[in-house]
Amino acid sequence: MPDTQITSLDGGTFNGYIALPASQQGPGMIVLQEIFGVNAAMRTICDRYAAKGYIAICPDLFWRQQPGVQLTDKSQEEWDKAIALMNGFDIERGVTDILATLGHMRNIKGCSGMVGAVGYCLGGKLACFAASRTDVEAAVSYYGVGIEGMLGEIPDIRRPYMMHMAAKDRFVPADAQAKIARAAERNKNIVIYTYEGVDHAFARPEGQHYDEAAAMQANRRTDEFFAKHLK
Repeated sequence: MPDTQITSLDGGTFNGYIALPASQQGPGMIVLQEIFGVNAAMRTICDRYAAKGYIAICPDLFWRQQPGVQLTDKSQEEWDKAIALMNGFDIERGVTDILATLGHMRNIKGCSGMVGAVGYCLGGKLACFAASRTDVEAAVSYYGVGIEGMLGEIPDIRRPYMMHMAAKDRFVPADAQAKIARAAERNKNIVIYTYEGVDHAFARPEGQHYDEAAAMQANRRTDEFFAKHLK
């Protein structure tokens, strides 16, 4: 699929990978990238959502640092670059770029106007911001990194929001997960699932820590969640 060009809220432009369903119409899905950019894994996820009837866009949220980043988790050099990009990422501007993507999505011919957001790793954190600061109809985070440092957002989540956590996540340790769970208990819009015995990025296609059983279970729950709230 070709890229689509999105106009930022401060006047710039950035690209997003877009995948369309066979019908060319349906609800929208914003796929929020990991620290590796809009790579093959993210494009595959978009393609899978398109096959399920969604108009899917993965916006290039690193565009302000370096447009077109496509890394993998296969080498230390790529990891080092990905970590540097994450450390240089401006979360607030990232949220405004999600808002721009949401507006762009709702203007696409064929979009029903119902839009969800799903994010992985860094994108999992951003999906939490999408749930608290935008009017997406529903959002899902896979192993979001750093959510324990933004618990003040939790009371502002007024739309359905799901989190998938890896029990052995090296980037989101048990104490961080416990803090998130305690905060989420007070918000009836939030549901959390924890997957025992798996590490961070257990649902990344062909990733180092991919776990088929956990990924299939999380993806099934996500599919049912979005079908309920978007279709």
